[in-house]
Amino acid sequence: MREFARLLDALAFQTRRNEKIRLLVNYFRTTPDPDRGYALSILTSTLDLKAAKPALLRSLVEERVDGELFRLSYDYVGDLAETISLIWPVQAAAGKTHSLSGIVEAIQKTGKSSLPQLLTNYLDSMTAAERWAFIKMMTGGLRVGVSARLAKTALAQLGDKDVAEIEELWHGLTPPFNALFAWLTGKGEKPVNLGQAQFRPVMLAHALDENELAKLAPENFAAEWKWDGIRIQATTEGNERRLYSRTGDDISAAFEDVLSAMTFDGTIDGELLIVRDGVVAPFNDLQKRLNRKKTSPKLVASHPAMIFSYDALRVGGEDIRSRPFCERRERLESMTQASPSPKIALSPMVDFDDWDTLAQLRMSTLQPGVEGLMLKQWSSPYLAGRPKGHWYKWKRDPFVVDAVLLYAQRGHGKRSSFYSDFTFGVWRDGDLVPVGKAYFGFTDEELAELDKFVRNRTINRFGPVREVIHEPEDGFVVEVAFEGLQRSTRHKSGLAMRFPRISRLRRDKLPKDADQIETLEALLNTIETGQSS
Repeated sequence: MREFARLLDALAFQTRRNEKIRLLVNYFRTTPDPDRGYALSILTSTLDLKAAKPALLRSLVEERVDGELFRLSYDYVGDLAETISLIWPVQAAAGKTHSLSGIVEAIQKTGKSSLPQLLTNYLDSMTAAERWAFIKMMTGGLRVGVSARLAKTALAQLGDKDVAEIEELWHGLTPPFNALFAWLTGKGEKPVNLGQAQFRPVMLAHALDENELAKLAPENFAAEWKWDGIRIQATTEGNERRLYSRTGDDISAAFEDVLSAMTFDGTIDGELLIVRDGVVAPFNDLQKRLNRKKTSPKLVASHPAMIFSYDALRVGGEDIRSRPFCERRERLESMTQASPSPKIALSPMVDFDDWDTLAQLRMSTLQPGVEGLMLKQWSSPYLAGRPKGHWYKWKRDPFVVDAVLLYAQRGHGKRSSFYSDFTFGVWRDGDLVPVGKAYFGFTDEELAELDKFVRNRTINRFGPVREVIHEPEDGFVVEVAFEGLQRSTRHKSGLAMRFPRISRLRRDKLPKDADQIETLEALLNTIETGQSS
């Protein structure tokens, strides 16, 4: 456990991707089985632990320290795991050595009623760094900048393999991955994935730099709408049907209505969306169906899901990923026509003759659910990862609005000492109403400036939340960029932004100069009608 805690600590403070990979490779190389396998499963969120709820952890720590002292400390530190790890009283047993596998297996064998005592015993016997790692492991909130893809990349470097090979095997493997590590270290044969309807590594696009657009020949590329849903892979094989996210998570249970409509034989790449009466619903509607083990008939009826398909990876028993996109698109069209379903539609192609025409379409069409365009080379094979020169995403320029800071809250992890989560608002009938919340988009220097403003100009406190001065002549104005807008009954303004972030600090403006709610309402009307003004 001590080495795993050191790894997490090093990863949390390392910003360079290659250095993170180096840390992971070194850990996997020097750590024995099954500890390294359990570490891998924790980092990739594939380990089924009896997660400790924050309320349980708070109750445990308040049995050891004064409750008010803990609440004040938590408010100051801003991170639950860090607060508990530091404030937990040092015991005589602290520093006892535990193996990561021993901890995982003990938790898996422990019943719910005995779990609090087991957690207490571990917290008593650990160092502060181990307590932090242990709590992060239990709550599933690592936040150390390691994605499942990055961990698999480290595995590929460990065994001098192609990361696509590991992706192909991944869904046939289970923790603690002993067979995988044996293969990677030359001590065993390559694992055989015998399962049906397995996940295939997805192909990703590069963001288009408009300066390089002139270097591309329009006749070599297809254009499609970039939909604001979630990327999925739908696959059927034998009697198995599976729906995967782009990272390979099996989300079939949440979309059984879509699964039942997958009567084709093959694997398609597409976008999962909520569509009502032919109109794509806001992304927030889709979120209501995600991460569920089961969906009620009422939710399925009110939030009907469907797939907009745009590529085929396999048709029947034939893997066609090596074929050019133009051929795969034809095979996809034939496959969906042979097994028609209202739940599976072809994502339409966008006709254009030159880049200027496409650029106008990109900015003028505000079709609901569209973020911009995808450009795909007609001759491109389907390659795992993000290969250069094949696919591009050309997102619409973001919308912007000038808003006034209203509230702030501390961040998490490396930002736990800064006020970095900001709620902002615009004017309506002489009052400021909240329209969104952002916690990124600014530089470290701008964060320090915002943090200083919050500390110096707080006028009210509501637990961890600070209300800051926001009078017409006194306050802080920020330019907020966002990707979309939708109606919301949960927000006082009646509106909710999609992907808001602070794009600029408007030191040149007073709060009275910020935008009015009518500006956003007019924008929403143009989005709902599908054309910009």
